[in-house]
Amino acid sequence: MIALGIILTTLIRLYLIVLAGRIIIDLVSYAAKDWVPRGFLLLVINLIFAISEPPLALVRKIIPHMSFGGISIALEVIVVYMGLQLLDWVIRLLMF
Repeated sequence: MIALGIILTTLIRLYLIVLAGRIIIDLVSYAAKDWVPRGFLLLVINLIFAISEPPLALVRKIIPHMSFGGISIALEVIVVYMGLQLLDWVIRLLMF
């Protein structure tokens, strides 16, 4: 059981790193509108988006964007990140 807990928490933490990368990529693309990744960086970004998009799309269907006047805030990354943090905490609490 401990080995399963270690594997699950490791996978969750790796996915949290992927989500952090997604957040950084989104911020950079928002700040620098003319930025176009090329070469190896493009491959890494495509991999990060391919891995992170399915759970984000699922949460996006459930929780719509919040609108404040002319600004719309997407909460899916925050919800998935916090959900994974909570799941990691529960697994560590139960397994260790």
